[in-house]
Amino acid sequence: MRHLTDINELTVGEISELIATAEDIISDPKKYSDACRGKKLATLFFEPSTRTRLSFEAAMYELGGNVLSVSSAGSSSAAKGESVADTAKTVSCYADIMAMRHPKEGAPLVASMNSSIPVINAGDGGHNHPTQTLADLLTIWREKGRFDNLTVGFCGDLKFGRTVHSLISALSRYTGIKIILISPEELKLPSYIKRDVLKANGIEYKQTTDLIEVMPELDILYMTRVQRERFFNEEDYLRLKDSYILTPDKLKTAKSDLSILHPLPRVNEIAVSIDSDPRACYFKQVLNGKYMRMALILKLLEVTV
Repeated sequence: MRHLTDINELTVGEISELIATAEDIISDPKKYSDACRGKKLATLFFEPSTRTRLSFEAAMYELGGNVLSVSSAGSSSAAKGESVADTAKTVSCYADIMAMRHPKEGAPLVASMNSSIPVINAGDGGHNHPTQTLADLLTIWREKGRFDNLTVGFCGDLKFGRTVHSLISALSRYTGIKIILISPEELKLPSYIKRDVLKANGIEYKQTTDLIEVMPELDILYMTRVQRERFFNEEDYLRLKDSYILTPDKLKTAKSDLSILHPLPRVNEIAVSIDSDPRACYFKQVLNGKYMRMALILKLLEVTV
């Protein structure tokens, strides 16, 4: 039995296999429409979510399975003080696989250690979001046709951004990757990621506060929102929330084949006028997330089609 709590639990080869499965689902969805008939996915979301929860549920339904859903901590026994371990043991009695989002870092890992069914981390605090990374990787693959020799800029909240942390970890295993970190000083990438991921893998990187200066270098621009829910006080959030807003003017020096990604939700960090730009890929990411979660469910349930 396999779980997915961290993107590094998947080998580069397994990521390629998941992408291949997702591409096959895209080309022939009917082939997979009964693949998980009789199987149940439990979605346990103790933090707000639109895309991730609905994409997991859509993924299971499109595989012919069923869904049991907990959409908030207040609607579960967590509100009564039940531990993550006991929740995992309980849900294992009802479902075949579970996806968990939790505000506490490491909660899905604890769940996996106490579960008799596969557990998927759907986001834990500011730590990790491996299935968003799978959506990001499929988007990069479909836009660029490669993972090697890319310059990727991460812009915005790099301190608390779990999607950023996961994608940097995934890309660090490919060759010729250059990472540009664009953020206010207060929201810089945590030093442990620079040490344990970038430096440990010999990844070239640089830090800057100036998006416009580095724009011509980028093959991919990964925008993020400044997350109100990660701040300890409102004053710091209000001071930093509009640090980087992507507008058409800022794209004047960008490459014609730049790919603009964003894990969403967007607040105001990407102007709506950019949505019609062919370089905008963030709504493609949303759809790609469903396909990669379908592929992952099949893999963890050991279903072959």
